[in-house]
Amino acid sequence: MKTITLPEELKLQQQSVQIFDYHSSQEISRQQIILNQNAFSFLMEGTKEVVFDNSSVAIDQSRFLIMKSGHCLMTEKLSEKSNYRSVLLFFTSDILLKFLRKNEIIPSESIDYKPVHALDYDDFLYRFVHSLVDISKLSKSVQQKLLEVKLEEIVLYLAATYGTGFLYSLTIKNSDSTQKFIRTVESNQLSKLSLHELAFLCGMSISTFKREFEKHYSESPMKWFQNKRLEHAHHLLDQGQKNSTEIYYEAGYENLSSFIQAYKSKYGTTPKQHHKNLDI
Repeated sequence: MKTITLPEELKLQQQSVQIFDYHSSQEISRQQIILNQNAFSFLMEGTKEVVFDNSSVAIDQSRFLIMKSGHCLMTEKLSEKSNYRSVLLFFTSDILLKFLRKNEIIPSESIDYKPVHALDYDDFLYRFVHSLVDISKLSKSVQQKLLEVKLEEIVLYLAATYGTGFLYSLTIKNSDSTQKFIRTVESNQLSKLSLHELAFLCGMSISTFKREFEKHYSESPMKWFQNKRLEHAHHLLDQGQKNSTEIYYEAGYENLSSFIQAYKSKYGTTPKQHHKNLDI
């Protein structure tokens, strides 16, 4: 699958703040995206899901996203009217810091690294997005002047409404590749992402990812992820609320028979027998 780099793929000029009114009639599933700038994705039609190294978020058109620059997987599904629309506002970390410092906005809480945030629309934000659509129809020179004002406006509003920590988190430099690798693996141990997708989120080739994995975990990715999923299934069975038929897919297996075989190989008993033993 081709990797898409944004905002370059949209043929936008290299500016500190840029807008694109994105329309589509085609769905995409876990498209590999490289964001070279931070971005607001103001969803207007359809649904959207994004997966970053330690976070995944799904939204409908009642919410919008704020995404940090970096690698992500993106899924877009059409509305009932077979449309997808998102108003994209791209901005650099430098201009975000400029506005935060200019307005003497300081972190009101500790800053945790989180590359994506989902927030609810309100009346102010709906009006804000529609004003962005109007601006997107103007000449590029006028757009640039107005967009800087609009970005400062939304920064001030979000800081007053939601606090400042998540805005500052967008400016954190994430240059430690080892830390990012471990964070990606640990956060996705129960996900159904392929090794190729995990490697992409880490910014690595598949061969480098496998080498790093064996260096840190002393076993192959396939074996490590299988053990984590079986341990999760074992925990669910211990709770006694679900049986193997209900949990095999949750544990990352595509069919029941392969789950039973792997479970018996690890624990010496079938999931069904283990479930019965809880009732003895």
